[in-house]
Amino acid sequence: MSGETDLIKLYSGQILQLAAAIPHTDRLEAPDATVKKRSPLCGSTVTVDLKLEDGRIASFGQDVKACALGQAAASVVGANVLGQNREGIEAARDALKAMLKEDGPTPSAPFDGLEVLRPARDYKNRHASIMLALDATAEAFDAAEQANCA
Repeated sequence: MSGETDLIKLYSGQILQLAAAIPHTDRLEAPDATVKKRSPLCGSTVTVDLKLEDGRIASFGQDVKACALGQAAASVVGANVLGQNREGIEAARDALKAMLKEDGPTPSAPFDGLEVLRPARDYKNRHASIMLALDATAEAFDAAEQANCA
């Protein structure tokens, strides 16, 4: 029963509020890149569209079909992604991964809202879903840069 109680606590009010208010859920009409990532363990998916201007994310859209934890992560990412460069996205992704896997520090601002997901570090089966939004955004950033160089 303790494990079930811990899992219920994991889905805090703050996580559920974030999950209910995901920004940028409209897909872009003509993105520089689109990437869909899927968590094989739970089937959660996040599809990211983005446009770059001067090496920064100028427009962003996402379609999130994930558990509340994946939705909360997508909410924090969506709220802070505009204006970010490659380094900012990669740093946030790497810090989130370290926070979950190694109890590392919270991702730095503006992605410090991902701290709300720290309790999920004990639930390894949830990590992939939480990582989807930043993984997809980083991959889309790469694809957009390649498309713009072609």
